[in-house]
Amino acid sequence: MDLRMPGMDGIAATRAVVEFAPVLILTTFDEDESVYAALRTGASGYLLKHAAPSQLADAVRRVAAGDAWLDPGVAASVIAAVAATDPQRHDLAARLARLTDREREVLILMAQGHSNAEIAAEFTVAEATARTHVNRILMKTGSQNRTNAVVLAYQSGLVLPGS
Repeated sequence: MDLRMPGMDGIAATRAVVEFAPVLILTTFDEDESVYAALRTGASGYLLKHAAPSQLADAVRRVAAGDAWLDPGVAASVIAAVAATDPQRHDLAARLARLTDREREVLILMAQGHSNAEIAAEFTVAEATARTHVNRILMKTGSQNRTNAVVLAYQSGLVLPGS
């Protein structure tokens, strides 16, 4: 997946595809924000276009096999960003404060076990819209998947057991 494409950018395309298949970003853009946006969206790999053909083949094979791949040209900044992150600083309330009212409602339904289709029906919107809400919740809360977001909802008190 390239990051800059006509019609739909690579981040949006990755968001749409990542549920169905692993995504390897192949791009010329090595700035941190592009790398982090792609990885937060769920890309399994990030490779710069100047990579050798053999490296491209290796990256495709590894990502297809379920592994991750980072181009050496971006790996150092990703490692530095992870090293600078202190998990203790991630206040649960601050993470939830990033959500809109609708996103909080969607997170509550997620915590109650509702699927994207059920969430869409609850709000009378397209399933793609519900999926967009879920993806924004994951991105805004720093959750890697639905389960992490649901755990956050319970840990923060947004959702109480048995509710």
